[in-house]
Amino acid sequence: MRNNLSPLEKEWLKLQKQEQIYMQKRMEKKDSRLNQLLEKKVPENLQKTLDTAFSKAFYLIFEKGTGVIEKTYKKEELEKTYQINEFAAKVRNNRKSLKTFSKKASGAGNLNMLISGVSGIGLGVLGIGIPDIVLFTGLMLKSIYEIALNYGFDYEKEEEKQFILLLIRGAVSFGEELHEINDELNFYMETGHFTRCQRLSDSINEASGGLSKELLYMKFLQGIPVVGAAGGAYDVIYMKQIVKYAEMKYRRRFYSKRMQE
Repeated sequence: MRNNLSPLEKEWLKLQKQEQIYMQKRMEKKDSRLNQLLEKKVPENLQKTLDTAFSKAFYLIFEKGTGVIEKTYKKEELEKTYQINEFAAKVRNNRKSLKTFSKKASGAGNLNMLISGVSGIGLGVLGIGIPDIVLFTGLMLKSIYEIALNYGFDYEKEEEKQFILLLIRGAVSFGEELHEINDELNFYMETGHFTRCQRLSDSINEASGGLSKELLYMKFLQGIPVVGAAGGAYDVIYMKQIVKYAEMKYRRRFYSKRMQE
């Protein structure tokens, strides 16, 4: 590493290494022993049911629920905090001021993960799995919205919804599929557009399919009274996984934007 690298360049290289490690760890999916035990017990139509449930949750939140989600945090304050941090970063021009953004963004999903875990376990005890999807989806989008605001990005436009849905798909993908999604996200950051035009409904269906496939066994388990608490507990694990990937990609988008200025 050259000694004359700027603080931004140093953080950029650090992020690239983190992303490389992340991608290597998700080269292939290894099914747990629990998933193998549940495989023969899961009804054939459950994944289709989950697909539909996630799709309906996305449509509901995108069309009517964003305003409700925004009532759970102070959007204007987050925007002002970003502006203050942005000004400080330009004045100080050091790595510490840049790290302020990632610290704020990383902490954005902590409360949402806690709520997701508590609700997942509670509903699992009662044997409620499918109805939990709306709450899980709402908390997932709330976390991503807060991360976006901490990095100075809004989420209202359709192309931003496309970006978020692609993020979610990437967070639950492995191997070649993850690499393709990751490359598409990076291409959008660099050019401001995607390699292919796609309707929002298609993006919703793809994100829903990715989530239903990944959460299939846990949502089946969550639907069984008492022991469903174990399945519900996985809500927080997947929420953490999605938040981690979203923060990493928004951080890259933030750095990329600054390097292009």
